[in-house]
Amino acid sequence: MATKLAVAALVLVVALGAFVATRPDRFRIERNAHVGAPPATVYALINDLHRFNTWNPFRSEPVPGMTESFDGPNEGPGASFTCAGGESGDGRMTITESQPGARVVLKLEFFKPFEATNQATFTLTPENGGTRVSWAMEGENTLMGKAMSLVVNMDTMLGKEFERGLANLDAAARGAAPASSASAQAEAATPAPAL
Repeated sequence: MATKLAVAALVLVVALGAFVATRPDRFRIERNAHVGAPPATVYALINDLHRFNTWNPFRSEPVPGMTESFDGPNEGPGASFTCAGGESGDGRMTITESQPGARVVLKLEFFKPFEATNQATFTLTPENGGTRVSWAMEGENTLMGKAMSLVVNMDTMLGKEFERGLANLDAAARGAAPASSASAQAEAATPAPAL
């Protein structure tokens, strides 16, 4: 009897493993929203990681036991934010690409509880006196990610956080001080939307 149960369990594990392996190798989550501020103002809130955390939905409340540090320049490529400890895990985000008033790309590295490296891209487009902001995250779907996708819809779960973050970004941008001179110059270089 024990042998039959062991064989049945093994068959179930192999079948589940085979099914998990059929899940997509890559994932992409994307949300977009209209933000009631010009691209240069929105860009400044994304391109400076110190300001990024004023609207970031994943950092809205302090996490007990977590340490945070900023490295590199204050903004733009090379700027980095690292968090460690606490129950949310350890990770780092680093700006890898910035196009003033138009685009910011971040490398997202997760160390604990699971290792992963993903990319987040913010695309800004002038729209109706404000900015259409697209927030996308993509990366390799690890074996753990594939297994989790069987019980958790990551697009729905993370998509809600992206939507909340974009709403936070809208509120922060509407209340933000005028863009810095560098950001204002970038906005001046951005063509106005056709009416």
